[in-house]
Amino acid sequence: MDEQALLGLNPNADSDFRQRALAYFEQLKISPDAWQVCAEALAQRTYSDDHVKFFCFQVLEHQVKYKYSELTTVQQQLIRETLISWLQAQMLNPQPEKTFIRNKAAQVFALLFVTEYLTKWPKFFFDILSVVDLNPRGVDLYLRILMAIDSELVDRDVVHTSEEARRNTLIKDTMREQCIPNLVESWYQILQNYQYTNSEVTCQCLEVVGAYVSWIDLSLIANDRFINMLLGHMSIEVLREEACDCLFEVVNKGMDPVDKMKLVESLCQVLQSAGFFSIDQEEDVDFLARFSKLVNGMGQSLIVSWSKLIKNGDIKNAQEALQAIETKVALMLQLLIHEDDDISSNIIGFCYDYLHILKQLTVLSDQQKANVEAIMLAVMKKLTYDEEYNFENEGEDEAMFVEYRKQLKLLLDRLAQVSPELLLASVRRVFTSTLQNWQTTRFMEVEVAIRLLYMLAEALPVSHGAHFSGDVSKASALQDMMRTLVTSGVSSYQHTSVTLEFFETVVRYEKFFTVEPQHIPCVLMAFLDHRGLRHSSAKVRSRTAYLFSRFVKSLNKQMNPFIEDILNRIQDLLELSPPENGHQSLLSSDDQLFIYETAGVLIVNSEYPAERKQALMRNLLTPLMEKFKILLEKLMLAQDEERQASLADCLNHAVGFASRTSKAFSNKQTVKQCGCSEVYLDCLQTFLPALSCPLQKDILRSGVRTFLHRMIICLEEEVLPFIPSASEHMLKDCEAKDLQEFIPLINQITAKFKIQVSPFLQQMFMPLLHAIFEVLLRPAEENDQSAALEKQMLRRSYFAFLQTVTGSGMSEVIANQGAENVERVLVTVIQGAVEYPDPIAQKTCFIILSKLVELWGGKDGPVGFADFVYKHIVPACFLAPLKQTFDLADAQTVLALSECAVTLKTIHLKRGPECVQYLQQEYLPSLQVAPEIIQEFCQALQQPDAKVFKNYLKVVEFVSQRALRSK
Repeated sequence: MDEQALLGLNPNADSDFRQRALAYFEQLKISPDAWQVCAEALAQRTYSDDHVKFFCFQVLEHQVKYKYSELTTVQQQLIRETLISWLQAQMLNPQPEKTFIRNKAAQVFALLFVTEYLTKWPKFFFDILSVVDLNPRGVDLYLRILMAIDSELVDRDVVHTSEEARRNTLIKDTMREQCIPNLVESWYQILQNYQYTNSEVTCQCLEVVGAYVSWIDLSLIANDRFINMLLGHMSIEVLREEACDCLFEVVNKGMDPVDKMKLVESLCQVLQSAGFFSIDQEEDVDFLARFSKLVNGMGQSLIVSWSKLIKNGDIKNAQEALQAIETKVALMLQLLIHEDDDISSNIIGFCYDYLHILKQLTVLSDQQKANVEAIMLAVMKKLTYDEEYNFENEGEDEAMFVEYRKQLKLLLDRLAQVSPELLLASVRRVFTSTLQNWQTTRFMEVEVAIRLLYMLAEALPVSHGAHFSGDVSKASALQDMMRTLVTSGVSSYQHTSVTLEFFETVVRYEKFFTVEPQHIPCVLMAFLDHRGLRHSSAKVRSRTAYLFSRFVKSLNKQMNPFIEDILNRIQDLLELSPPENGHQSLLSSDDQLFIYETAGVLIVNSEYPAERKQALMRNLLTPLMEKFKILLEKLMLAQDEERQASLADCLNHAVGFASRTSKAFSNKQTVKQCGCSEVYLDCLQTFLPALSCPLQKDILRSGVRTFLHRMIICLEEEVLPFIPSASEHMLKDCEAKDLQEFIPLINQITAKFKIQVSPFLQQMFMPLLHAIFEVLLRPAEENDQSAALEKQMLRRSYFAFLQTVTGSGMSEVIANQGAENVERVLVTVIQGAVEYPDPIAQKTCFIILSKLVELWGGKDGPVGFADFVYKHIVPACFLAPLKQTFDLADAQTVLALSECAVTLKTIHLKRGPECVQYLQQEYLPSLQVAPEIIQEFCQALQQPDAKVFKNYLKVVEFVSQRALRSK
């Protein structure tokens, strides 16, 4: 072996050596016999360096995994012997190999096992066991090999082909017949021998039992001798966590409901008598987390048994199962309320399923009602933040608590289904008592009280948020709580979590303010002052900006008395912050978007006359336009690229803010009705010069393009005079991405204004196509996938444009481009339908072709088009589906085939018998199609129901493809 290259395997080696080692590894993988050098090195223990040993196993692994079938019988035998020799050597080694080497060796053994067990090495386990016996090093390797085999056969995270899945099933079946009882016996012997002397090996063995129990005969494990031993391990500190997990797997195994119930009950009796149910005396939280998972498994197993027994009508045993479940509830509650969230989280599944049972019962006993209340109190307590939660810098622990809270919310929702009245009363009690003394109460208790009110909105569902109508007692309870929330002064609490929960809840129950509008002013002030948009925390300001926007939108009818006051108070928050002023804005540009939208909503939905609305909108947008002009001039003169980028960003924000205000308009309140057309036209005139700026083109074009999209919707035909010059600028120096984003703008104009924009479209049609073709024809690196994808997306956009033009009744735009250009366009559509393996583009191309045939395919169509139909369109309908890449298993391809069928039907519709005659006498015979198939095809084509032909074509294409591929 190349000793110099091997030096690069050391983690401390420099990059040159590491590169050389990597290249050497690739070389050995390709070499037909290099693996033999590695096998010999392992068998004869040539190298003492751990990284070289690992390397040798990697080479062997590659050989077994990818090239094993190429080896001769003698070479395959050599690999088996090498591994057994290596295993034997481990029994004599003074020191065991490093863990990473043992794991890699186990993987190679497992790969060889799945390859050879069914054919050449049926005595695999016998051979391994005869070498390792009860030697602790041998047992360690034997157990690692078993785990690696289980991973190969059963691990759902490993993706297997259908052939591998079949092989794995066959291996498991064969193992069950031939060797599983012997393996189970070996596990028992290992556990018995090492339970007091070698905890590491014992834990490994328990892990193996837990892994295999899911697919072997359960009676081999669920019997007195095994279970008693496992229960014994529960009392040994170093073994009990692994024993817990093993028992969990046993309990989780699918089996007869009555047998499962007996198994769980017998386990519980032993665990209870051994004192495991006394949770408060246990200090080891890691063990309790595993124990909680075990209790959860037992509880859920009993519930599954109960469900099956009820379904089977076995009422007597179902009653017993329910009784067994009920006796576990006290333990479940102890675990649920435990201060450690992992322990609590592990029992939530049992708790949730238990509530599901109670939901199905017609009458609840007093004990069951008490259980529901206890779960409710536990959930309320566990929802509370602890002192350590870091609100300013949330890390992994905080993220885990947020996830845990989501689980608790599901429990709360389920509680509401079981007893909505009890939940409402409990929340009201906690909420009222907390908010009466909020000034002297800890933040986490205040936050959770408001949070519970917030959560009721989803737990007690109503349509369209109508919490304050209908059920009087519920509406009155919620109304009382909301009144308390907004009048108590709790919005001034000095903690971000309480502040945010206040605003979230106010917005969640916005319908309250239609019932009691007198509270709107104090809530608006909370939004606008230091409690909300001017809070010291950026996180609170940001969230409040969004919530304020929602609050104003939902209550726009109630906002009229406050509009001008709000607009005055938010004036400073609307300022565009240019990069050079050094002033740190209170809100980010994303947050400002919400404030601009809110301002727009206030103006547009006000009861003011149109002149007043126009004046207010002008006041809102004029500062943006003035700043835009100044910043654009500065950008033109800027030399430094970083400064250019920050100025362009600022310009883009200005356009985005103006754009966002237009979202306030609707069909009921149009720009024209509000008298605001002139203001937005002024904005257009201000923003469009940015398109001719040679600097930072991408960002400027993107912003102006988005604004144009909005103006096409809002200003309608008033925007049309601006489109030609804007388009001309946007087509200069184009990249694929620019065109891709420009085409939807043209499509929007075409689809909306149709004949009105025909002169403009005719004028810019070929310049646009030239720009597209120029980009598509640019050479690109063969392996440049991003360039290939960009071209594919541009091609799709191009065809989507042609589809919009033809589909909007504007085919004369194409027809008036001159015969040569028309033919060029048509040829690109044929190419798109046949040559590119992109079913989305193919579908679009066939839609274009069938539309053109419908428009031009008759007797009075353009000169030469009928010839084009027979020379190009008809062949395309056959050549496309016969391509190897036309995959009928793909849904998009099936849609493309469907459009192809529509195209043929349209040709027949327009050309009549002439089309059938051409297919029968010329085209299909030229493809050497059998006469009876031709006859059948033409009959299907002439059927009045298009579906008949589509289905026929699907079958024909499927059969044809299979025939072609078999050749």
